[in-house]
Amino acid sequence: MLHKKRIISLLLIFTLSFGLTMQAQATDIKEVEKKGDELEEQKNAAEEQKKSLTAELESILGEMEEIQEQMAAKEAEIQQKEEELVQAKIDENNQYESMKKRIQYMYETGNAEFIEILFASESIGEFLNNAEYITTMSEYDREQLTKFRDIVDLVAQQEAELKSEYEELSALQTALGEKQQSVEQLLAETSTRIEDLEEQIGENAALLEKLMKEAEEAAERERQRAAALAAQQAAQAGRGGGSAYVAAGPSVVSGNGQFAHPCPTGYITSYFGEYRSPSDPSHRGMDFGTGGQAVPTYAAADGTVVIAGWSNSAGNWVVINHGNGITTKYMHHSALSVSVGQRVTKGQQLGLTGTTGNSSGVHLHFQVEVNGVAVDPRKYL
Repeated sequence: MLHKKRIISLLLIFTLSFGLTMQAQATDIKEVEKKGDELEEQKNAAEEQKKSLTAELESILGEMEEIQEQMAAKEAEIQQKEEELVQAKIDENNQYESMKKRIQYMYETGNAEFIEILFASESIGEFLNNAEYITTMSEYDREQLTKFRDIVDLVAQQEAELKSEYEELSALQTALGEKQQSVEQLLAETSTRIEDLEEQIGENAALLEKLMKEAEEAAERERQRAAALAAQQAAQAGRGGGSAYVAAGPSVVSGNGQFAHPCPTGYITSYFGEYRSPSDPSHRGMDFGTGGQAVPTYAAADGTVVIAGWSNSAGNWVVINHGNGITTKYMHHSALSVSVGQRVTKGQQLGLTGTTGNSSGVHLHFQVEVNGVAVDPRKYL
């Protein structure tokens, strides 16, 4: 009774320490997960900013393209106006030169020719018509000169307006170019920020994976410690019969043979067919030692549990029927994880190694039988 109380006390101590350890690890994991969420939020915000900047840059480039087209059109208009201005000045100059020649001629001849024209009139009506003709010519010269000067002034004004518009477009293009550089710089900085955040997210994810793996390993160690205590209790009770139960851990499929390895963390301490004693001249299975530790054992293949309980010689043992005349046996457990009638899969945990039954140390005796005859397990592993 005292021994039982001591075992229960030890289990409670392990449970408490296990809980504290897991609580501390859970806190670390939560902090890393929180940091991961924060980094993801920052990355999402940066990506949204990048999208906005990209859209703004595309808009600027579109505006610059439109302005360049407008400037090209203005350049063509200015060139056209320059040609019109040149022609208008030529017309003005020609009219001016013609008018100067007529004035000079009238001055040099003293208007004698015009007087002759007037006096050559045969009637008063013809005289008046000739006089009006001379006056009309002079007025025409003045009107034409005035007209050409007006055209020159108008074209010059239009050219100046076009040049002013061109300068405004050029200034706008320069401003857009500066804005483009600013947006491109922000875009580059945002891209760098996103790359940095992705790197931090990767590092944080790796840390989270490491912490979770360490937590799982710690949980497994604590579980095995508790199981070992239960195994010790079972070993003490096992000499007088009875079996203990331990919750199954994750499945483990190890090895490249037809069967999975029944005890991956163990090492061979006895081969099939070895001489053991006069009462056991030919070993019927393989033994896997575990250095005195209670470690998990696993089903070699899919099958049905036909025995899961106590045997005076095999201790806590499991027998699995795989069909086609093949049976596997697992002996000397400290605790079991399966029950009779249960369907198990390859790599499923069966229990923990121990030294129950006819055993001199913690180990697993693994035995393979075909139609009731023991065969070398190495053919299947």
